[in-house]
Amino acid sequence: MFSAIIQAALIGGGLAMDAFSVSITDGIIIGRAKLSQSFKIAIFFGLFQFIMPIIGYIAGSTFSGIIESFDHWVAFALLVFIGGKMAYEALFSRDEEQTASDPLAIKTLLVLAVATSIDALAVGITFATISAPVLLSSAIIGIVTFIISAIGVMLGSKLGSAAGNRAQVIGGVILIAIGAKILIEHLFF
Repeated sequence: MFSAIIQAALIGGGLAMDAFSVSITDGIIIGRAKLSQSFKIAIFFGLFQFIMPIIGYIAGSTFSGIIESFDHWVAFALLVFIGGKMAYEALFSRDEEQTASDPLAIKTLLVLAVATSIDALAVGITFATISAPVLLSSAIIGIVTFIISAIGVMLGSKLGSAAGNRAQVIGGVILIAIGAKILIEHLFF
């Protein structure tokens, strides 16, 4: 049981790195993030990192080949879309209020949470093949992601104050880079 907890925590740490990077980006955009804003973002990322392994476990090995063949493309497309939209709005919007994408908007959080948790779906499929304790493992993964994401928002918030108006462009480029990293990892490694 103890080894399953350690294993899930290590997996959670690995899975949380994309959410951590996006959380830093959100913190940069927000600027001076409040603890409640940090928790809101962390809850979305943690919740999806908890849910996706369970969905993957349920899907089991029946669909593993299908999901693994396109999960990286979905994550890439979502992150490039959101990142590109953020950078475009920052660079080309004439209306000051339209310039800042709201990283706290439910729609934005849902898209980013799905994009950063697709790998967790594949991990859930793996859990099904090795008969891992999926609820315990998923809960630990979700908690680890929550903590790491909350820290990421606060770190990004410190960076955002220094970045000024360029924060949204930087954030968009970072999201595109994360999407490219996911795609490259799945295609070449």
